[in-house]
Amino acid sequence: MVTAVTYSNFRKSLKTFMRQVNEDADMLLVTNTDPVDNVVVMSAADYDSLMETVRIYQNPYLQDKVLRGLESVRHGHTTAHELIDVDDPS
Repeated sequence: MVTAVTYSNFRKSLKTFMRQVNEDADMLLVTNTDPVDNVVVMSAADYDSLMETVRIYQNPYLQDKVLRGLESVRHGHTTAHELIDVDDPS
C-alpha cells in the first residue's frame, strides 16, 4: 500500500521519509494542491529493479525466456542443485 503525504510534510521530514522508503521497500505518494504536481518517491534499489523488469518486458527474447521458464516450473520440470560455497576452497 502506498503511503500519501502532503508536500509540506514531506519537505519538513525529508530525511525521515527517505529512510522510510528505503527501510520499508514501499513507495511514497507526495501530494500537492494541484494533483498534476503529485510525485512518487521510491528507493533507488526498487527503481533499478522496476526498470530491469521494464527492460525485460520490452525485449521479446527475454520476455519469452522468462515465460518459458515459468511454464516449465508450472509443469514441474525443475531440477534441484546443491549450492556452491564460493568461500570453501575444497
